[in-house]
Amino acid sequence: MGASDDRFLEGLEVYRVGGAVRDARLGWPVKDTDWVVVGTTAEEMQRRGFKPVGRDFPVFLHPVSHEEFALARTERKSGHGYTGFVVHASPEVTLEEDLARRDLTINAMAETPEGTLVDPYEGLADLEARRLRHVSPAFVEDPLRVLRTARFLARYAGLGFVIAEETRALMRSLVASGELSHLVAERVWAETEKALSEPWPEVYFQVLAACGALAVLMPELAADDADLDAALGRLHRLPEDIEAEAQVRWRWARLVEHLDDDAREALSERLRLPRAHRELATQAARTRALCRQVAANGLNGSQVMRWLDGIDAWRRGDRVAPLLSLVSLDAPALAEDLALAWRLAVQILPRALVAEGYQGRELGEELSRRRWEAIEGALAGPEGGR
Repeated sequence: MGASDDRFLEGLEVYRVGGAVRDARLGWPVKDTDWVVVGTTAEEMQRRGFKPVGRDFPVFLHPVSHEEFALARTERKSGHGYTGFVVHASPEVTLEEDLARRDLTINAMAETPEGTLVDPYEGLADLEARRLRHVSPAFVEDPLRVLRTARFLARYAGLGFVIAEETRALMRSLVASGELSHLVAERVWAETEKALSEPWPEVYFQVLAACGALAVLMPELAADDADLDAALGRLHRLPEDIEAEAQVRWRWARLVEHLDDDAREALSERLRLPRAHRELATQAARTRALCRQVAANGLNGSQVMRWLDGIDAWRRGDRVAPLLSLVSLDAPALAEDLALAWRLAVQILPRALVAEGYQGRELGEELSRRRWEAIEGALAGPEGGR
């Protein structure tokens, strides 16, 4: 049942808005549909059975479909950051006023339940021109829009989209104003995480670097242009057969694997990254370090042992295969040597040494020694240590 014949919405002025309108006209998959209701009150929505869920402004869940229906509203800047707004929702707020507060024209289109387009800010023309353009000068009131614009370009860059020069100018002015420093870590990471899942994630960081935002939000990445370019080139070079839900973690790990431990940890702390992202980034960095050591000095058992210890391989053996796949992207022969060494070393189990009488510290020392011997033996074989 569509909105036009929905008994819960009967008599209400309802419009489909935002991403669903944009992506349907772009031929992009539509994941969620949001609605705006004009000319009514929160009390009326609840009387009809809608469940209020909005904390900062009136949003309601449909009693059956659970789609989101927001009351038309305006916003007025009252402080710093993306939360510094006074929201006004009332039956007097028009659809055009509601659309005017949105960031980009392609996100400021609406349509009736029957499909009639309402486009007061020429979003369709910008969509057809493959252009990301701000709706109004109020764009500069929300620093999060710098990140959102960069993220949308990371989604659509391959379709030929560009950011309008006047919008780029506003992004630079937002950075210069210092407003970005008021963004909380959770919001910066939320946009970055979404960008890392987009088809062209490197574009997100390129846009932020170009307008100066990267130096403010992630200075460790912005420190060296050549390092950043190389890191962005790695975003599409991931281990084979990783699960889709792990793609963002791997892309982040590849982005920061060149940073030293202090810089990587500082960036992780600033963005308040999830533990899984931090740990994988450390594993990738240690794997990178191993490859560089081998390239400089050749391969030996002590290096391999330090690497396996460093990635906690003995307790988390599942970590080894994807990291070996990572190595194989640039050094397939090394990956084969490491795989053989790992297969032999992991067969040496503590319980066998306990049966021989080892215990306590001596057990740990003997276990490490025999595993090292197994690795050395693997590397000394006819195919090892290439």
